[in-house]
Amino acid sequence: MEARDIIFSVVMVFSAFVLVYKLVYNYSARDPVIVMSAVILIGMLAILFLSAGERLRRIEEEIKEKELSLRLSMQSVEEEVREKVDTATRRLNEIREEIVKRGYR
Repeated sequence: MEARDIIFSVVMVFSAFVLVYKLVYNYSARDPVIVMSAVILIGMLAILFLSAGERLRRIEEEIKEKELSLRLSMQSVEEEVREKVDTATRRLNEIREEIVKRGYR
């Protein structure tokens, strides 16, 4: 988890606390349970967002790893195909030269 995410979470929880504190204490019967439950709710939302971001980051890394693996596999297949085509081309040229030599005799 990056420091930026932690700072954003702390700011989110603090601002939720202040907002709920102002709303509850200005407009209702000053119940600290409501304030704490709202702060806990916002804290859980912050943790949910952070965990979703972390999961997306892990998925992105897995995709990058698979992409790299796929590229390497494609390169090796390309090299194998190139070698086989070169071998077949050489063999065809040898056969053509043999036919040309027989035709001129």
